[in-house]
Order: sequence, then structure tokens, then C-alpha cells
Amino acid sequence: MDMDHVASNGLVLLGCGKMGSAMLAGWLKQGLPSGSVWVIDPNPSDWLQSTGVHINADLPNTPAVVLIAVKPQMMGAALPTLAAMGNGETVFVSVAAGTPIAQFEKVLGAQTPIVRAMPNTPAAIGRGITAIIGNTHVSDAALDLAEALLAAVGQVVRLESETQMDAVTGLSGSGPAYVFHLIETLAAAGQAQGLSADLAMQLAKATVAGAGALAEAATEDPAQLRVNVTSPNGTTQAALEVLMDETNGFPALLKRAVKAATDRSKELANG
Repeated sequence: MDMDHVASNGLVLLGCGKMGSAMLAGWLKQGLPSGSVWVIDPNPSDWLQSTGVHINADLPNTPAVVLIAVKPQMMGAALPTLAAMGNGETVFVSVAAGTPIAQFEKVLGAQTPIVRAMPNTPAAIGRGITAIIGNTHVSDAALDLAEALLAAVGQVVRLESETQMDAVTGLSGSGPAYVFHLIETLAAAGQAQGLSADLAMQLAKATVAGAGALAEAATEDPAQLRVNVTSPNGTTQAALEVLMDETNGFPALLKRAVKAATDRSKELANG
């Protein structure tokens, strides 16, 4: 089961908002024929209409993949229309936050191959990271296919169990917002030390983006990179003594933040 299988049997994309559009753009760029893609979306964008894909048209009976990219609250109306494709060869892949595999099995049928995925917002520029887990009916080949489709918007990792999805939500799913807030507060702190607002923001954005890129590219781990730029009794050490404080610094703060998001994810999944 590969992209040729998708090209010949078809792919149905349910929902084409930011995430759906980013994935579709990636697939078309990789050479998936637009005629092999059916999109169901109540408000198709001008861009979508320019791609040549089938929009709100009659669907193939047994597409290779149905990729669900609608908001969870829209799922109730949209999913039952696809139930006829359940319990068969069609692989369902969901990027809808907080919707457990069991919920899909209830609507689509218990024998349906279902892959649950948690991407994050940098997927919009092809720099996302997505965690995936399949139910027992997902073959290795189907999981490989789901990974290949989601790789269009960034890195993909596989989980050992669906219970890990709440922690993934707390770390990488919600995590971009933590970094955006870091940029905001870093810029504000620079302004407090006498820099103009525009200059402080430019420095903060470039610093966080550059350090992130360096952390990904470097062979050393982030702890070593930190040590490399920390001169004894220098300016970086003075700041790190504040940030690394076990009670009030990053270690305690981020542990609490990720736990709060993880706990909320569990609550939402349990209705």
C-alpha cells in the first residue's frame, strides 16, 4: 500500500481548512494527481478551487484513504455520511484533536482501520511534527501510508499506545503556543531594558527561531548546546540562574504547563 495505491483508488479529504490545505498542497507537490483527490468542504477556498481536485462531488466507493481534518464539533454531521466505507479496505486517518479511536469505531464500525494523528500548527509551513497510532485493524503497510501522507507537512513519530496521545497534545500539540508566548515575553523583557518594541520583537523572533533550528541541526543535545554558550560568571549564566531555578524557573513551570494541557486533553476525551 503506497502512494500509487492512493493515486489509483483515490483519497477523500474531509475538511480543507488550514491543516487540510497544507496537507493537500504537500501531496500535490509530491506528484499525487489532483484527479485522485476528493474534498468535502462546505466553504471551499479560491485556492482549493484552483487545484483541480474533485470538490463536494460523488465519492469513490472504496477510496484508499479518508483523511478527516474537520473540527471535532463538526464531526457528528460529517462522519455518518462516510459510514458505508467502514469495516472494509479504506483506511481512515484523523487529525481531529481530542477524538479517540473508539469514537470513530462506534460510527464507522469496529473492523475499520483507523489511524489517529496529532499534528501541530507549524505543519502550515511544512515544519510540523505529527504523532500517529493505529488500531488493531491497521496493517503495517497502512501505517506506512499514513506516515507518508502526514510527512507532507513535517516529521512523523509513532506512538506505542493511544494513551500517550494526551501527553503528545500537552507537549507538541499545544507546544507552539508556549513558544509564541516565550517570544512575546522575551521581547517585552528586552523592551523593559531599553530597546524599541520593534527591535526587541525582531531580536526575540530570530533568536527563538534560530536556536530551534540549531537544536535540530546540531549533533549535540540541547543541554550541551546550553553549556557551550555559557561562560563561567558571564551574562548567560546570570540569566540561567534565574531560568533554571528548580522552584520558580523553567523546570517547574513547564512541567506544570504540560501537565495542565495533558490533564485537559484527558478530560475532553472523556466528554
